Amino acid sequence: MHKIWVVLRREFIARVRTKWFVLSTVLGPVLMALFVFLPVLMASGGGRERSIAVLDATTTGFGARVTDVLNTGAPITASRMEVELVRLEDVADSLAAAVGVKELDGFLIVTDQTVADGRAEYRGSNAAAQLDMEIMERFVARALLTERLSDLGVDPQKVTQASSIPLNLQTVTIRGGEATEQSGETTFIMAYIMWFLLYMAILLYGVQVLGAVVEEKTTRIVEVLVSSLRPFELLAGKVVGVGAVGLFQLLIWAVTARLLLTQREVLGRMMGLETSAQAFPLPEVPVSTIVVLLVYFVLGYFLYAAMFAAVAAMSSSEAEARQAQAPVTLFYAIPAVVSLMAMLTEPDGALFIALTLIPLSSPISMPGRWVVSDVSLVELIGSVLLLVLGLIIVTWIAGRIYRVGILMYGKRPSPREVIRWVRAA
Repeated sequence: MHKIWVVLRREFIARVRTKWFVLSTVLGPVLMALFVFLPVLMASGGGRERSIAVLDATTTGFGARVTDVLNTGAPITASRMEVELVRLEDVADSLAAAVGVKELDGFLIVTDQTVADGRAEYRGSNAAAQLDMEIMERFVARALLTERLSDLGVDPQKVTQASSIPLNLQTVTIRGGEATEQSGETTFIMAYIMWFLLYMAILLYGVQVLGAVVEEKTTRIVEVLVSSLRPFELLAGKVVGVGAVGLFQLLIWAVTARLLLTQREVLGRMMGLETSAQAFPLPEVPVSTIVVLLVYFVLGYFLYAAMFAAVAAMSSSEAEARQAQAPVTLFYAIPAVVSLMAMLTEPDGALFIALTLIPLSSPISMPGRWVVSDVSLVELIGSVLLLVLGLIIVTWIAGRIYRVGILMYGKRPSPREVIRWVRAA
């Protein structure tokens, strides 16, 4: 045990002192702060008001209605230009020149066909700005609905009054048969953040184990180490040491996230944002969720780190190891992506439940399902026990491969040779 501790301590200190660790640890809180306050800053600053022209080539004057709606509701200054259909393209070319010299942001073309089948055209320098286009489309659609109902004999004022009241659908998550304070949107945001953190952290630190093993093998340092350490002691110290670095970094990020969640109003006032918490509400993170996140990170990391270490032990160079890691990465990435899709579409479906029980996918799937669904304690314990069982089996196989492969050089072993290593070690 003392020898494992020595290797663990060396791996931990060596990695914590690197510039990469310091930079990534600092960047994490910076990105969190941007995630919290950037939408508030953008909302408080507001978007620039757009100046557009409405080319009205209709015979009913529909362009006037569109212009009025844009001027009264949208952050747009619209001016109407009546034009005959035969001269439409000539006028459009002249307006395009005005857009080129920044006199206009763009122009909207409406014709009788717009009223008939809803087809309109916008040309402008901001045509790629999706938020601007969504706003314009929403208000033009409102004008189009009013026009069509007016043609059917419905009072336009009543149409405007009826359509001016938006639907505000509130979603509330139910846990254990009781409604919680979490909305469906914030619940999914928290689940996605957990999915992303686990996906990146397990993969990132698992690959670091691979790099550490390959480095010691290619520099022949491992030959000196195994003279005083058993291969399994070296493997255990390396895996736990790198994992401790990952856990330490996650704890720093967790503390920072907690401070941002609890003190965001104070920080918002320091930045001149008096309504930061109300403008951008963030999900509260229960202690049970943090525990589930850490448990599955530790177990998932050990599972895949053992695989990456075995792959590195079978490789004679870093380039060879990078190629050989592809199957392990696929074993990890495919279930992770499928679990994200299942979480989006059917969080209580059979597919998502199955993914939370399979050891290769449960480190990513179960924390997300714990947040978005109502998971019983029996299901959680069963998932953890299956993951621990899978971890024991994978570690046993990886340890036997590592014991033989760490001192093997030359041609990469075939699958039959690897099986022989496992049986003979």
